[in-house]
Amino acid sequence: MNRDLTKGPVMRSMLRFAVPMILGNLLQQCYNIADTLIVGKYLGSNALAAVGSSFTLMTFLTSILLGLCMGSGAVFSIRFGRRDMRGLRESAGASFALIAALTLMLNAAAYASLDGVRIFLRVPGEVWGLMRCYLAVIYAGIAAAFLYNYFASFLRAIGNSMVPLLFLAVSALLNIALDLWFVLGMEWGVAGAALATVISQYVSGIGIFVYTLFWCGELRPFRECLRIRAGCVREIAGFSVLTCIQQSVMNLGILLVQGLVNSFGPVVMAAFAAAVKIDAFAYMPVQDFGNAFSTFIAQNYGAKEKERIQSGLNGAAAFSFLFCLVVSAAVCLFAGPLMGLFVDAAETAVAHH
Repeated sequence: MNRDLTKGPVMRSMLRFAVPMILGNLLQQCYNIADTLIVGKYLGSNALAAVGSSFTLMTFLTSILLGLCMGSGAVFSIRFGRRDMRGLRESAGASFALIAALTLMLNAAAYASLDGVRIFLRVPGEVWGLMRCYLAVIYAGIAAAFLYNYFASFLRAIGNSMVPLLFLAVSALLNIALDLWFVLGMEWGVAGAALATVISQYVSGIGIFVYTLFWCGELRPFRECLRIRAGCVREIAGFSVLTCIQQSVMNLGILLVQGLVNSFGPVVMAAFAAAVKIDAFAYMPVQDFGNAFSTFIAQNYGAKEKERIQSGLNGAAAFSFLFCLVVSAAVCLFAGPLMGLFVDAAETAVAHH
C-alpha cells in the first residue's frame, strides 16, 4: 500500500494519495460530530453548547499534537525519498519519544487547568456543569489522539494513506454505535457521548500502532529507539515546532472567539457549535490536500526531483482554488439545512442565531 510519490504522473499521484487522507480526516471529524448530532437532538441546547465548546477546545489541543506529528512526518518523507531507511527508523524513534513526552505534559496540563477553562472561555453557569463533565472524560483520549496521529503521519510519509483511513472508518462507526447506546440506551448524558468518543479513539490509535509495529517490516520504527542522537532530535524539533504553530494558530483564534461567543449565553453557544462543525467539514478537505502535498514535496525534495516539485505546486494551487470556490458556494446555498442537522426543529432560536 506504500506509494512512491517521486514517480508517475504528478497530479494523479497526488490525488490518489490525498483522497484517503481527506476521507480519513472527515471521518475523524465524525467523532465529535456524532456527539453533537445526538446531543443536540436528544439532550437540548445546553448540552449542545457544552459539547460544542468542548469541541473547540479539544480541536486546539489535538492540533498541537497533529502539528508535531506532521513535522515529524516531513522528516520521515525526506528520509523515504532518499531511501535512507536507517535514518528513517532513527527519526521515527526520536520523534516518538519527544512527542510522547509532550503528550503526557499536555494531558497533565489539561486536567490541572480543567476548572480554569470556565473563566478562560467565559462559560455560563447553566452550561459549565455539563461541559466539565464532558471534558473530564474526553481529556482521557488525548493519548489516543497522539497514537493515531503519530502513526498515521508515519504511514503517510512512506506513501500509505489507505491504512489510516481504514482504522478511522472502523472507529467512526463504533463511535456512532456507542453514542446511541450510551446516550439513548444507558442515559449517561454528555459523559456517555464523551466516553463513546474516547473508546473509539483508542480503537483507532492502538489499532494503527499494532499495524505499524508488526506489518511494516524493515520500516518498523522502534528498532533504533535506544540510540537517539541529539542532532536527530534537534532536526525533528525544528520541523515539528513550525508545523505545530502553523496547525494551532488558527484553532487558537477560534478558541478565543469561542470565549466571546460564550458570553452571550447557551443559545448563541449552541448556534456557534453547529457552525463550527459545518466550517470544519468545509475547510478540512483542502487542508488535507495541502498536507498530502507537503508529503509529496518532502519525498521529492529528498529524491532531488525539482521539476516534479514545481509541476506539483502549479497543479495543487489550481486544484485548491477551484475546490474552495465550489465549497464556499455550497455552504452559502445550503446554510439553513446544514444548521438544521444539528438542532431540533423546535429549537428555532439556535438556527436563527
